[in-house]
Amino acid sequence: MISVAPMLDWTDRHCRFFHRQISQHALLYTEMVTTGAILHGRMDFLAYNEQEHPVALQLGGSDPADLARCARLAQERGYDEINLNVGCPSDRVQNGRFGACLMAEPQLVADCIAAMQDAAPNTPVTVKTRLGIDEHDSYEFLQAFLEPLRSIQCPRVILHARKAWLNGLSPKQNREVPPLNYERVYHAKRDYPDFEIHLNGGVETIEQARAHLSHVDGVMIGRAAYQNPWLLAEVDALVGEGSIAAEKAQVIQTMATYIESHIAQGGRFWHVARHMLGLFQACPGARQWRRHLSQQGPTAVDASPLWEAFAIVERETMRMQERAACVD
Repeated sequence: MISVAPMLDWTDRHCRFFHRQISQHALLYTEMVTTGAILHGRMDFLAYNEQEHPVALQLGGSDPADLARCARLAQERGYDEINLNVGCPSDRVQNGRFGACLMAEPQLVADCIAAMQDAAPNTPVTVKTRLGIDEHDSYEFLQAFLEPLRSIQCPRVILHARKAWLNGLSPKQNREVPPLNYERVYHAKRDYPDFEIHLNGGVETIEQARAHLSHVDGVMIGRAAYQNPWLLAEVDALVGEGSIAAEKAQVIQTMATYIESHIAQGGRFWHVARHMLGLFQACPGARQWRRHLSQQGPTAVDASPLWEAFAIVERETMRMQERAACVD
């Protein structure tokens, strides 16, 4: 299995709809949504487009009763998976007593998962976590976290292959500074064959994902999938579902229609198009594509900047091909 990681302010419903046009089988995760937002917020934080399936909801929280209520609501809404965040190291999350700091309370995490399982018996309830926190960076610490999850038959654990520093590093630094330790993730899979182990962290290409899949059950791709979304076009073939990725022109057509509908409902072009900046990453015209959308997108009143940017890309591609032909 290949999945796209939950990323705050990135993997919203517009981003997930866009990614689904490129891969039909990658599992897409929501941004982390707190139990408080779902239970007490004024917005519908569980809204998604039916075309996003398979889609997983990631929850942030540490109260078993609140998490159970949210899991029940998520199952009613048809989510394909419900995931508990035990990996985010931000101060705000720690102040709410959830995220990575919960690694220090493995029994509480297991109690939360068990309560969610009882409330949503027809939906897999999973965990995303780190390898350790602060000075607790041993394999034995990770085992102490995993053992209670084994006892409640948690079906899947996603391991970000780094520990987290709860103090002294920003969330961004926590994604980059602590060294990756893939071997520890592989070790966990060997020792815990009774549930799926998925690997997250530092995976930038489908070839790298393929290599990891010889050791673990799944791979989660984060920033690389956002910054270069077309790499998801290789996912379906990798997982044995064939390659049915659309042409980029077809993706743009679908997204233009989606944007027009979003605008008609009171939304803005930029809400959607900002997630598409990486569509032509490493291709002729990529910089011009990004620049045109960034300049025109925030004030656009329809989907026309999308087609204008695509025309610029096509002209640049033709120019590069003609130059290559002259060299030959």
